[in-house]
Amino acid sequence: MTTLTKKNIAVLGSTGSIGTQALEVIGANPDHFSAYALTAGFNVDLLIQQCRRFEPEVVVIADESKYQYLKEAVADLPVKVFAGADAIAQVAEMEVVDIVLTAMVGYSGLKPTIHAVKAGKTIALANKETLVVAGELINDLCEKHKASIIPVDSEHSAIFQCLTGEGADTVEQLILTASGGPFRTMSREELEYVTPSQALKHPNWEMGAKITIDSASMMNKGFEVIEAKWLFGVDPSRIQVVVHPQSIIHSMVQFRDGSIKAQLGLPDMKLPIQYAFTYPDRLVSNFPRLNFALYPQFTFEQPDPEKFRNLAYAYYALDKAGNMPCILNAANEVVVAAFLKNRIGFLQMSDIIELTMDKCSFINHPTYDDYVRTDAEARRIAGEFIQTT
Repeated sequence: MTTLTKKNIAVLGSTGSIGTQALEVIGANPDHFSAYALTAGFNVDLLIQQCRRFEPEVVVIADESKYQYLKEAVADLPVKVFAGADAIAQVAEMEVVDIVLTAMVGYSGLKPTIHAVKAGKTIALANKETLVVAGELINDLCEKHKASIIPVDSEHSAIFQCLTGEGADTVEQLILTASGGPFRTMSREELEYVTPSQALKHPNWEMGAKITIDSASMMNKGFEVIEAKWLFGVDPSRIQVVVHPQSIIHSMVQFRDGSIKAQLGLPDMKLPIQYAFTYPDRLVSNFPRLNFALYPQFTFEQPDPEKFRNLAYAYYALDKAGNMPCILNAANEVVVAAFLKNRIGFLQMSDIIELTMDKCSFINHPTYDDYVRTDAEARRIAGEFIQTT
């Protein structure tokens, strides 16, 4: 029997893929969860619909130009309306909030996550870029302010579940699984001509545009390696990536005695979202169950470093440390945006990331302000390379 008390949840990025699924979980469990605060970047119309459905106490739109429109649209509701990045950060540290779900896309999630950590919150982390950019800083702050992070990414949730009840010194290897994306079987020559619309057709998962492109390029898996290092304190040499096209085994842990634990399930993000909200308890759910008869075979492959160079760049950035992962992330955000606009080709994304990592100023022990400056510099340099492509 569950011992859960009702929790107030701040959903940062409520109109994105993770945010909308989180609201489905909240809506299905009104006795356990309340959508206390919702924030969005620019999708004001969906945010208005969410306000009417969930009646949060607080709502924030990052795009300040949409503030008045939002305020007038929900004037008949008992909702406090704010705008801007600072307001989102303030929501993350509100005393009445029990869990902060950070589901914002990219670098924008770093600042509010830091505010949540400093407020000692429980953070359901779906914004992997936070740990990619500033993992060491986040870990130090978590220890100082007694904040806790529960991963929402399916792979890290799987590892988190496999490690429950295990001693840290028993872990031999973390095994992150990857679907391989839509281009797993294509040759490098074929990849030169793939289009954004092709890249957005993930074979197994329904995700936002940015993370779907990252999955197609394997950058998403590279980010997950970096994230796993900071979440679980495991040296990168003991983090393995294997391609598992069925996306049923979400990740595995190998222990020092040779045994392996795996967490399995259908590719549905609502399960790890709900687990992050309820940990260490589990709620009954109506999520579809895995029928092994429909999956008679699980297969595994090694990722191809010739076709998917981004995975190697992530390991390099981890090895180099300092602000190099921040450079990697900023360059990737710029090239993904350019690819989605047909300004560069699929393989050119990796070319420009490598050039940016070579050219950007390296800082061995960055502060938060250094990360801010690094992000801006890397975006500028990557943008210049795109202009000359």
